[in-house]
Order: sequence, then structure tokens, then C-alpha cells
Amino acid sequence: GIVQSTFKVFLLNAQPDFAQFKSCQVYLVIATTTWSNTSCAETTLKRFWKTVGIDFRDNGIAVTLDKRALKTPSGNILLLPKEKRLAATLIANEWDNQDKFLKQHALPMTSVAARAIDAFRDEATQAEVRTALLSYLDTDTVCFHHDDPPPLVELQQKHWDPLLEWVRSTYDVEIQVFNSVLFHSQSDRTRKILGGVVAQMDPWEMAAMERATYGTKSFLIALALVKRHLTAEQAAQAAQVEVASQIQRWGEVEDTHDVDFHDVRRQLGSSACLVTNMI
Repeated sequence: GIVQSTFKVFLLNAQPDFAQFKSCQVYLVIATTTWSNTSCAETTLKRFWKTVGIDFRDNGIAVTLDKRALKTPSGNILLLPKEKRLAATLIANEWDNQDKFLKQHALPMTSVAARAIDAFRDEATQAEVRTALLSYLDTDTVCFHHDDPPPLVELQQKHWDPLLEWVRSTYDVEIQVFNSVLFHSQSDRTRKILGGVVAQMDPWEMAAMERATYGTKSFLIALALVKRHLTAEQAAQAAQVEVASQIQRWGEVEDTHDVDFHDVRRQLGSSACLVTNMI
């Protein structure tokens, strides 16, 4: 159907991995005030719905289970704008792929969309998160460079230098690069300008920016992702420069490096999908 076909097309182009997501915390609420199976699902996490659908409404797109719209943890209908058809399709796919039990960690698109709806329509929350995100500028991953070993230097030059140049030229700001994390910070002017950029983001961009920043420990990587300068894969490679260097030198640690590899791509992939508009 439409869910499967659209999802396959997206995988061919972007190749995200949405199989698991550790930080997802979304609780199922069906758009009816009483339904005994709802509380059953929340406590036993068993799948009780048979069909997953996409409902195109006058004011947006809703994902439905047995023709009942999903709601967010705060009780809002999980309603996406019509241009967010990709996000709606992926959310429907997440729920359709639930087998016998509801796996909350397997709902990255659902959780980030719910975050946008529940949190970022409130100005106070926006301001609070904006301040938290800007604090990452002073410890941003891409602003702390090493001059050894050579493979790490090469990866920094490949993934970080072009990103820094894009930020500087796009927003006319000075981004300083350091070789120590102690007692360094970006200028007040830079913080003000980039803070203004974030202040202009809509709730969907804010939710994506928050997830990407926390997932990569980099404000600048997240900004480039949300502004469509980097793909999810490019952003993941930039975020894992130091890890890639360690793997080249010492080899991969099973159940650590491989888990991190997929986890960061789930976070960045869901963020990128949320800000993708389809006309």
C-alpha cells in the first residue's frame, strides 16, 4: 500500500535505520475518551489494533489505528501539516511494523513529531530549549580539533572544515576553533546571530534541532541538518569523526561502536524526515 511503497522509496534515497531508538518515550492514546483496550496497551504493551491508516483531513494528516487517530502524550491529536506526508507515512510504518508487543523504542518518528506538537507551540519551552541548545556552541564537537594522529586530522579536514566554512559564510559569524575544551567560548555576536536563527524555527524544526543537537553533541551539525545543508548520513559522519579515527587505529568494539553507528543515524534520520516537506 501507500505506506510500504513510500517507505521503500525513501529508504532507497536516504537509507535511514529506524529499527530501534533508545530515547523514545511515547505513550499511545487513541482519540476516544473511553476504550478499555487503550489502558491494556499502555500496561501490557500488547498490540491490539489491526489496521494502520493515514487520514487526510482539511487541517492536516493524522495517523490512525483502526480508524482512530493517534494522540500525543499530552493528549493532542498527532496531526501533521499536509506537507509532512513523508513524516506521516513513516509514523504509520512504525506502528504497522509493531508485531505482538508495542516497542516504544521503535517509534523515533512518532516521538519527535509528538515532541514538536506538545512542547514547541509553547513560547516558554521554546526559549528554554533555545538557551540549552546554544550552550552547546561552547563545547561543540566540530570546534575542538586535534593535530594528531594523522587519520584524525584528515577526517577533521574532510567533515568539519567545510561545515565550519558553511556556517561562517551563511550567517556571517566567526566560529572559533580550539585545541582544548577548557575556558573557551564563542563570541556574544555569534551566539546572538545563531540564537536568532533558532528563534525563527517552526515547532517541527525545533524538535529536529533539539534531537540532532543532543544526539551529536553539536549545535553546528544539527543546524546544518535542519537547514538541509547536510544529509543524515553526512551529519552522522561529522558527528563520529573521532570514533571513526579510533576504529581505523584500534578496530571496532562489538556491541559498542556498531550500536552507536546505528543509533546516531536513527536520531538524525528521524530529524531530517521531520523537516522534509513534500508539495
